[in-house]
Amino acid sequence: MTTSDNGDNGGIDPSVQAELDRLRGSIDNIDAAVVHMLAERFKCTQQVGLLKAAHQLPPADPAREQRQIIRLRQLAESARLDPAFAEKLLNFIIAEVIRHHETIADSSGRTDGPA
Repeated sequence: MTTSDNGDNGGIDPSVQAELDRLRGSIDNIDAAVVHMLAERFKCTQQVGLLKAAHQLPPADPAREQRQIIRLRQLAESARLDPAFAEKLLNFIIAEVIRHHETIADSSGRTDGPA
């Protein structure tokens, strides 16, 4: 990294600072998109939870979850993202979805235990 001591930006060369700002702006935009995509995903899974509760289906679907993990790992590999990281992220999301489904089922008077 090149630096110059102009006092305005901690001694970072203005061209380097501009590139950092550009990249960080892109990161901020991507983070916002991720949050909005997760919100949309949870809106869909909320509907799934309501449908499951209405038909006394278990909150978890291990077979689907396994298919999704396999699918996401393949997507991660093709996107050059660590598949183990992608799996950890999906497992975290799945756990939250199941928790929501259990809450929905409990509030609808489900009598069976979580699956």
